Amino acid sequence: MTRVMDRRRITRYRLDGTVSRREDRLAGEEPLEIRLGGRAFSVTMRTPGDDFDLVAGFLVSEGVVAEPGEILALRYCAGVDEEGRQTFNVVEAQLRPDVALPDTSMERHVYTSSSCGICGTASIDAVRKSGRFDVHDDDGTVDLPVLASLPDRLRTSQKLFDRTGGVHAAGLFSRDGELLCLREDVGRHNAVDKVVGWALRSNLLPLRGTILQVSGRASFELVQKAHLAGIPILAAVSAPSSLAADLAEESGITLVGFSRGQTLNCYTHPQRIVAGSNPE
Repeated sequence: MTRVMDRRRITRYRLDGTVSRREDRLAGEEPLEIRLGGRAFSVTMRTPGDDFDLVAGFLVSEGVVAEPGEILALRYCAGVDEEGRQTFNVVEAQLRPDVALPDTSMERHVYTSSSCGICGTASIDAVRKSGRFDVHDDDGTVDLPVLASLPDRLRTSQKLFDRTGGVHAAGLFSRDGELLCLREDVGRHNAVDKVVGWALRSNLLPLRGTILQVSGRASFELVQKAHLAGIPILAAVSAPSSLAADLAEESGITLVGFSRGQTLNCYTHPQRIVAGSNPE
């Protein structure tokens, strides 16, 4: 079922005039339709695999659920391709009767791409959801060397990236640097949703005392997902956006960017990072 990778014959050209034929590996990308109460709620492009984690994490990110008991069941719905094979590209989430179904009006387009998880939202105000978990009082700290080591620890665990070079990764770490969960996907937001969904289904929310390390940039949507999962520290190897920093400041999240080798930048709530000296 897990079609995480595809093999293709390619032509490789070199500037010295050499031309060769070889096999290359591409990261899988297929649509996943999420249904609630028998109705389509969202369609996202994702790398197949860990689909139930993805759906559970997406529902956390949408503010629909925050406890594992609020999802009664997750199941694949019938769906076949042109050759009659089961696609496993439709998942139905059965919610507890007291869980309010989200608004599926046309104010929100149901399609999201693998590169942006909130593109179809009517406005930024609509995604400033009030989370159930407050990280302002999460006063645990992380040593600077541990925090700086997380990108390399994440990278060495990226098996699909090693084979394809075409996926993002999100890793959940303890404050002593232990990798708790890693997920890869063609979509940055999907990788995070898969981690959060794993945590929800493992009854670990809120994720106090943890660090979310991501392989790309820190966007507003990733800070939003960390906020709704109760994650106090979000670190990225690339830059954050201004809106991501605004939300991190507002929600109490320590936001780190450009975490590469010997340096990293902290944009909000630096009190959680233990360094050798105070900033000048």
